[in-house]
Amino acid sequence: MQLPAILTLIALAAGLTLPVGSPAQAQLRDQARVAAAAQTRGDDAIVEMGLAFRRGDRARLTALLPLVSGHVLEPWGAYWELKARLDTASATEVQDFFTRFAGTYQEDRLRNDWLLLLGQRRDWASFAAEYPNYRMGDDKEVRCYALAGDTAQPGAEVASEVKRLWYAQREADDGCNYAAARLRAAGKLKDADIWRKARMAMEANRPKAAKMAAEMVAPDAADQIGDIVDNPARYLSKHVIAAGRVSKEWVVLALIRMTSNDADAAAAVLENHWSVHLTPEQRSWAWGAIGKGAAQKLSNDAYGYFAKAKNSDLSDEHLGWKVRAALRKPIQPNWKEIFAATGAMSAEARQDPTWVYWRARAQLRASKTEADNTESTAALQSIAGVRGFYEQLALEELGQRIAIPTKPLPLTPEEKDAARQNPGLKRALYAIALGLRADGVREWNYTTNLHAKGGMNDRELLAAADFACQREVWDRCINTSERTKAVVDLEQRFPMPHKDAVTQRATQIGLDPAYVYGLIRQESRFIMDARSGVGASGLMQVMPATARWTAKKIGLADFQTTQLNDRDTNIAIGTGYLKLVLDDFAGSMPLAAAAYNAGPSRPRSWRGASGSPVLEAAIWAENIPFAETRDYVKKVLANTTAYAALISGQPQSLKARLGAVGPRDAAAPDVNKDLP
Repeated sequence: MQLPAILTLIALAAGLTLPVGSPAQAQLRDQARVAAAAQTRGDDAIVEMGLAFRRGDRARLTALLPLVSGHVLEPWGAYWELKARLDTASATEVQDFFTRFAGTYQEDRLRNDWLLLLGQRRDWASFAAEYPNYRMGDDKEVRCYALAGDTAQPGAEVASEVKRLWYAQREADDGCNYAAARLRAAGKLKDADIWRKARMAMEANRPKAAKMAAEMVAPDAADQIGDIVDNPARYLSKHVIAAGRVSKEWVVLALIRMTSNDADAAAAVLENHWSVHLTPEQRSWAWGAIGKGAAQKLSNDAYGYFAKAKNSDLSDEHLGWKVRAALRKPIQPNWKEIFAATGAMSAEARQDPTWVYWRARAQLRASKTEADNTESTAALQSIAGVRGFYEQLALEELGQRIAIPTKPLPLTPEEKDAARQNPGLKRALYAIALGLRADGVREWNYTTNLHAKGGMNDRELLAAADFACQREVWDRCINTSERTKAVVDLEQRFPMPHKDAVTQRATQIGLDPAYVYGLIRQESRFIMDARSGVGASGLMQVMPATARWTAKKIGLADFQTTQLNDRDTNIAIGTGYLKLVLDDFAGSMPLAAAAYNAGPSRPRSWRGASGSPVLEAAIWAENIPFAETRDYVKKVLANTTAYAALISGQPQSLKARLGAVGPRDAAAPDVNKDLP
């Protein structure tokens, strides 16, 4: 660049005014047009590279790569191009990439991919050389390769970590299976550990993972697992118990598989035929799986099935469903069993606010000494706050309301500028602006997690969240602000975009604006063009068929589903449907939220038939069979309570919003029985 051009750009950056019509001003305009055109070409090339990467079009990626040279998202383009051919790339090419893009998310993302490939190739020397440079550290399979390779000796601590990682992985993978097999060969994992993995995989409906585990101890696992998966009842009717553990484990796996279709039938088969053949531990696990299956169907028999099992033989998943079944006991929860079941959970599970809360309540109900009361109160205090569902309920158990916490000190200009100048954050927001949301989100999360040493501190997180808020990238604003520990900026965590449109529409049709905001925050995080995997669209994530039905109900003429990403139309349809659902469920916010997420027919059945007990709504919500809907209802109600505190400026009660849930009043009219 010639000196006059450089001076012109310096003048522009400094905010200096150039003489109108001067040669320097004309040159600046020309250079700006050229730069803008080049930027647009680079943007288009990056977007096309993203599409080519998802299609697996290696040739197109290679052809496009020169067009993104110097672009702010060049690291992404280079990553996609090399990742697409990583299986044939040389170690030199990979190392050159690491050097060129040192310190970026893309460098460490490729290192993650490279380490997986080295592990699959059993190239332990190269793996050991590269693994210390791996910053991300969140890939369980990479960690298992590190533990299985020459980077670690197979001691007791290694075996414990491999087992934890292996159990946590739902899918069949090479890394943790390889590590487990190696440790078993070294005598550091027992056959019981292997069978536990196979059982957990079968319960999670992952037969491939169950087969891979079982093959470590049973050569004919493929045939056995295949027959069990195809028809567990037929398998059990023909199976003959042989000496040793393996034959009995096939029975346990078949009972687990049978439970997924009919828990009561599995219980009858176990009770009448197989119980006497199994060990006490195997019998307990089978009853635990059957109890879980029955509890997920909201069967009153679930608690009886769990009663046949020993807590110490059950998984955390079993124990969680045992607590839920005990909470649903007629007349009142079985607090003694709830306390015992939560006490049998792993140390990690016991730290979950869900089980901290219910264990503390159980201890309070069953307490006989002042020490019990002190311990349960301390447990509630350890989680109490505005952060989430059980944290808010813990506050209320302690006699407090949900109020706006003290706002942190304002961010300084320097703190804001540091966030704006962070290369990873800038790249992430640029990618999101171009429509590469998934890639931008990954880079944003990486940057906020791994900045400097040990992740961003609270002030840095608040500044990063503010940066996203100012760009109206609300999902990154919210998710980043949620991660602060010592301070809480409730306004930042619970923003209110489109406030006039939302509050006016909600008030117009008799909805609590806080409830609408609580739902939108959970549905879309205020992403205008959000689209779910099943086709729901916009701020309120409305399905096309539901939108058409609602448009007719609320008198929205000439509605077309293409309008769903229009803000005002989406709000009108979404709030209209929410109001119809809320009316159908007699104003119950938990039931209406469940209906909005899972459809109205499911919560109608989940509330129980005539004669079923009326439940505290927190108990009802915790017993929702679908994990997604269970989480959704709790988050929407907690969000609503926080928004109500912000909107009103007054302390709020989550318990008041929850109320109680029981069977539909037979005398109540069917308001909107044709709800889709």
